[in-house]
Amino acid sequence: MRKKKDQGKNLKVVLRIIAVILIMILSFMIYNKNKGEDNMTYTIKTNKGNMKIELYEQKAPITTQNFKDLVNENFYDGILFHRVEPGFVIQVGYPQTKTLPLDDPRIGTGGSGKTIPLEVSPELKHNSSGVLSMARTMDPNSATSQFFITLDATPHLDMQYAVFGKVIKGLDVVKKIEVGDKIITITKD
Repeated sequence: MRKKKDQGKNLKVVLRIIAVILIMILSFMIYNKNKGEDNMTYTIKTNKGNMKIELYEQKAPITTQNFKDLVNENFYDGILFHRVEPGFVIQVGYPQTKTLPLDDPRIGTGGSGKTIPLEVSPELKHNSSGVLSMARTMDPNSATSQFFITLDATPHLDMQYAVFGKVIKGLDVVKKIEVGDKIITITKD
């Protein structure tokens, strides 16, 4: 009788151990799947050097797809950085910088012509330098092609502007950018 009780206890212990191991394996698989979701990277080649960026495809799918589409069309090639606010942002993406002088009042007022809706999430924050975010007008759903890169934490922009990536290499290049510097090309890594 005692032997059956011991076998029953042993079986329960073994089943619990198996359950714990299965949970650990599943957790590891889910963690690794999620870990790789946001790892699409691109290199922004400028006249000041290269910046490697990571896109948040799972957390900002509309915004990242818009960016990828524009990159695939070579939209950003030759466009000039038209706005630099020390300690705040550098901004690029207005196509007319290829033809208009940078002191033209129209600089920075347009984009690709296709707007996308504001895509925000509480977990996507402007919490450091190197955050990529879409520029827009006062209309939250007016982002097109212009984007900015933060030079410092800018938490007042959280939930107001669509964060879609971050600079993972080349922050020194970001800090060297001046008005008139150029994107030579953006390529997928």
